[in-house]
Amino acid sequence: MFEEFAVQILRAVIALFVIIDPIGNIPIFMSLTEGMTSAQRRKVIEVASITGLALLVTFAVFGIQFLNLFNISLNSFRVAGGVLLLLIALKILMEGGWQTRASSGESGAVPLGFPLLVGPGAITTTMVTMQSLGFEVTLMAISIVFGATVACLALSERIYRLLGQVGSNVFARVMAIFIAAIAVEFVMQGVSFYLLREAA
Repeated sequence: MFEEFAVQILRAVIALFVIIDPIGNIPIFMSLTEGMTSAQRRKVIEVASITGLALLVTFAVFGIQFLNLFNISLNSFRVAGGVLLLLIALKILMEGGWQTRASSGESGAVPLGFPLLVGPGAITTTMVTMQSLGFEVTLMAISIVFGATVACLALSERIYRLLGQVGSNVFARVMAIFIAAIAVEFVMQGVSFYLLREAA
């Protein structure tokens, strides 16, 4: 029982970590916080993490209610989220990441917290995980991933020096392939539901 629970958490953590991709976002974080002091960077990390965490927990708890409000099924959301994820993956593969800049005075809520760390892909993944694996697994996965994200951003200068620009870009593109695979899986799950319903 515990082993199954641990495997579920591991699966959820890997899926969410790949999509949030804190290591791949380090070059963007360095660019956004260029010229800031260490204290200012810590504040940006804090605000970005709180923003992203609040968004994911909100959609984990109330996501289905939001969908019901607009009369959207989870499978339709899976397909839409999968398509968006695929576009994100293709953009990263082609361009190496998001070409988003901000002034040194950015608080970290936008664009780092949303949509760079938590965008449509992370929200979709969280909602799907919530429905398939439950609240405990989802909450633990979110907590673990955001703990790792804060650590990655806090150590961003060291990691960036270790990987370099080329290494960071390669890592981002490798992660993009996994994002594309998750996107295809989302689309297939959503489409297969409607195909099976029509066949029945």
